[in-house]
Amino acid sequence: MDKLERINSVQMTMLFLFFMTGSSIVIIPAPLTNVAGNGGWIALLIALAMGMLLLACVLYLFRRFPEQSMIEYSQLLIGRAATALLFIPFTCVMFWHVAGIVIEIGLFFKSTMLKETPTYAVNSLLFATIALTVRAGIEAIARMVAVLLVLMFGFIILVCVLVGNLYHPEYLLPLMPEGIGPVLNAAYIAYGFPYSELVAFAMILPCVWTKDKPSVSKHLFLGLAINGATLILSIVCSIMVLGPLSGDLKYSLYQLSRLIFIQEIIERIESVIGFSLIVGFYFKASILLHILMRTVTQLLGLKDERILVFPVSFVCLLLSITTYTNEASMEELVNLTWPLINNLAYVGPLLLMTGVALFRRRMAK
Repeated sequence: MDKLERINSVQMTMLFLFFMTGSSIVIIPAPLTNVAGNGGWIALLIALAMGMLLLACVLYLFRRFPEQSMIEYSQLLIGRAATALLFIPFTCVMFWHVAGIVIEIGLFFKSTMLKETPTYAVNSLLFATIALTVRAGIEAIARMVAVLLVLMFGFIILVCVLVGNLYHPEYLLPLMPEGIGPVLNAAYIAYGFPYSELVAFAMILPCVWTKDKPSVSKHLFLGLAINGATLILSIVCSIMVLGPLSGDLKYSLYQLSRLIFIQEIIERIESVIGFSLIVGFYFKASILLHILMRTVTQLLGLKDERILVFPVSFVCLLLSITTYTNEASMEELVNLTWPLINNLAYVGPLLLMTGVALFRRRMAK
């Protein structure tokens, strides 16, 4: 790892918040309320608890191997050959993951603000910006994140406050009109996206300065709690305003912003809100591409990860404009297939290495 690529624990936590909240705040409320109805926020709580368990595994391995990434300590635990076999699916899914985030940005643009703009034009511009951001390095990304994180969360809270006159708390009842089954189904969706994805973040945790490593665990757990609270807030607000329609209208937070009307002074602010939400998409895609570059570099044994930024970005661009351009196919992927893929490619290797590390530690005593 490049010794210059170091950030403090607060910056890492802000990156983690963008990683977990960036796209999920726009996408996740609608499918959860569509499947679980008023119990969507309960499903999110269940998924958040599962995410906490995964984060605990990630941080346990980080404490055991504070200077090694996920691939590096995997090589120590199970050997180079087994690591290569284990991380080939991980890397392939990362390519689809980066492309998928940009596909979602394109679909968001197409269905809200830029309805006549070709998808390939939006995706190409986004990937050019994302690639240049990643080439600047994680330090530059971390320096950008503070202001834009405040912008994104500030607008989320602003929307929830400004639609306060439209709240109908009675829409929150009954909590589980169809029983626990739909809630568990919705929890499965939220677990697959975004909580199982946090495993990939283990690739960049060693970038934290050595003096800040002891505080990383509590900061990341705090970040995950803030993420859960924000998603629950967006789900509850959507239900209280939109009622039964909250599960049928995509991009719930954007739909709420369209309803803001205060004395003919504040109205039609959805474009501003939309662009602030796109900041979240952009940062998540940038962080994912940086993780992908680090993964490919370490698997191939290269010294400079930045030489592959543009070729890898071009491959992801091709994937984004040739696959899942249909909204129905993308929705099916996120709701059904993606949790299973993430379990096999992300969670499986994490649990295997956690088990091996615990076994070796026990045998060493």
